Amino acid sequence: MKIRFIASSALVLGSLAAGLSSGTIVNSQNVRARTVGEPSATNTPTPRPMITPVMTPPATPSTVQTLEHLQSRIRQQMFAPAARRGRVGIKITVLNSGKTVFENDSDKYFMPASNMKNFTVAAALERLTPDFRFVTSVYADARPDAGGTIRGPLRIYGRGDISISNSFSNGDPFKGLDDLADRIKQAGVVRIEGDLIGDESYFKGFAIPSTWEWDDLQWYYGAEVSALPVNDNAIQLSVRPGPSGYQCSVKLDPPTQLIQIVNRCMTTGRRDLKVTKKLDANIIEISGSLPVGDDGFTGRVTVSRPAELFVALLKERLALKGITVTGSARTTAMAPIVAAAPPVEIARLESPPFGLIAAKTMKPSQNMYTEVMLWTLGERFGRPASPDADSSALGLAAAKSFYKQIGIADDAVVQHDGSGMSRRDLVTPSAVVTLYTYMAKQSRYSQAWRDSLTIGGVDGTLGRRFKGTAAVANFRGKTGTLDQVSALSGYVTTAASEQLVVSIIVNGVPALGDRLSLIDEIVVSLANFNGRIDTGPGLAN
Repeated sequence: MKIRFIASSALVLGSLAAGLSSGTIVNSQNVRARTVGEPSATNTPTPRPMITPVMTPPATPSTVQTLEHLQSRIRQQMFAPAARRGRVGIKITVLNSGKTVFENDSDKYFMPASNMKNFTVAAALERLTPDFRFVTSVYADARPDAGGTIRGPLRIYGRGDISISNSFSNGDPFKGLDDLADRIKQAGVVRIEGDLIGDESYFKGFAIPSTWEWDDLQWYYGAEVSALPVNDNAIQLSVRPGPSGYQCSVKLDPPTQLIQIVNRCMTTGRRDLKVTKKLDANIIEISGSLPVGDDGFTGRVTVSRPAELFVALLKERLALKGITVTGSARTTAMAPIVAAAPPVEIARLESPPFGLIAAKTMKPSQNMYTEVMLWTLGERFGRPASPDADSSALGLAAAKSFYKQIGIADDAVVQHDGSGMSRRDLVTPSAVVTLYTYMAKQSRYSQAWRDSLTIGGVDGTLGRRFKGTAAVANFRGKTGTLDQVSALSGYVTTAASEQLVVSIIVNGVPALGDRLSLIDEIVVSLANFNGRIDTGPGLAN
C-alpha cells in the first residue's frame, strides 16, 4: 500500500519514502500532489533508506596484486551498465605520501549531498575546538528575593545548544529541559512573577536555508534552525488503528498542546493513510484509513518555530519542580533593549564537548546540527564586522576561509548550506581528499575528527554496509544520499596495511542500489588490495 503526505498552502509534501527525498521542483504556478511509499520509522536524520547493496567481493588472491590490477577493477565498476548515463567522480590517494592511486573527473563539480557535512564539521572542529560547549543562559532583572521570587520576566537566552535533545538522552525528550529547570531551581527560584521568554535573537536569518526544496521540509531531516532548539526541532507522531469503524489513535511524543492534530483517519478495511504537516504552522492533519491490526505509522515531523515548543515544555517542567510562572510562555527574536542595569545571569546550562556533538552529527548524518554549527561559526567569527548579516552567510564566509587555509582552491567548493540538503551545493572529489588528508595529518584535532566518522558495518549510516567484507571496522568516513546522488568519502586500510584516502561521488544514477553497489565494490576492492602502492625509496608506509 502507499501513503500520501501533503503539505500546506497547496504544496504537497512527500519524499520520506523509505527515507528518500525528491528532487522535484515546484513553483506557485505549477503545484501538484505526489504519492510516495511509506515513510520509514527510522530515526536516521538523512533522507536515505537502509539498503544493503548486493556485493560480490573478490576472492582473496593467492598472488600479490599489482596497482594496474586494482585500477582495472575500479574502472570495471565505474563503467558498469547501470551507471553509464550518470557521472562518477573519484579521487583515491595514499595518505602518507599523497600518491594518486586512481582518479576520474576529480576536479569536476559534483553534488555532494551529505558529504558537504565533511566540510562544515571539519571547519567547526578547527575553529571552535573539540572542547567548545554551547551555552544557554537564564537572565532576570535581579536575583530572586529571600522568598525565591523573580519579579519580572525570566529570559532564556539560547545559543544553539543542539544537545537539549532526546538524541543525547537515550530517547528522553525532557532530560535536557529538566537539566535547565534544575539549574533555575538551584538558583533559588520558586516563583516567577512575569513571563517566561525564549530569546532566540542570537541567530539572525530565515530559519530554513533558502536553497532547500519544499518537499524536504515536513520531516525531521528538514527541521528549522533556532537558537533554542529542542529534540532536534521535531516531534514523534504515531498513528494506530482503533476499533473497527472508529477513529484512528494519534499520539505525539512529547505530548503538547502547541501542536494541533486534526484527525480524520478511520479504522476500516484498507490502508490509505495521509499525513499533512502545514509548512508554516504547527498543524498536522491525518486522514484516510488503517485496517484493524495494522502496525500503523511512526515518524518524526518538523516543528514550526521550535523555540515556542522549547519554552512551552520548559514551563511545564518548571511547574513539576514546584516553580510557578504567573505569566505566559512566549518567544522573541529581537535583542533586548539595553537597560540602565544589565540583566543578571542567574543560571546557565552547558552542552557536552563539541567533539561528542560532532560524532552525534556525522554518524547519523544530522542535518539541523550542521546548520547550527555553520550559523555558530558565523556568530563567533563574523558578527563584529557585519552586524546586520545573516548568521548563515557569515558562517559560509568563515568556513570558506578555513578551506582556503588548508589548500582547497577557492572555486572547488560551492556551499549554500551546512548539511548538503541544498541541491546547489557542489564539490570536487579532489577537495574532499584534500580536506581528509589535512584532518588526518595536520589538524590538531585529528583524533576528534576520526572519532566523529561513521565506521563501516559498525555504526551510523554505514551500520548495514560492508557486512562480511574486509571493509568492516576498517573504512571510516561519511556517506551522502539525495535523489540520484550517493557519495562516500573517508579512510580505508589495504590488506598490505597502507592507508588510503577515498572520495567517490555518483551523480545522475536513478537507482540507489546501483549507486551503493558501485561505491561499495570499489571500497571493498581497496580493502582487499594486498600489493604495495608506495614502493619508491624513502616513502613511508
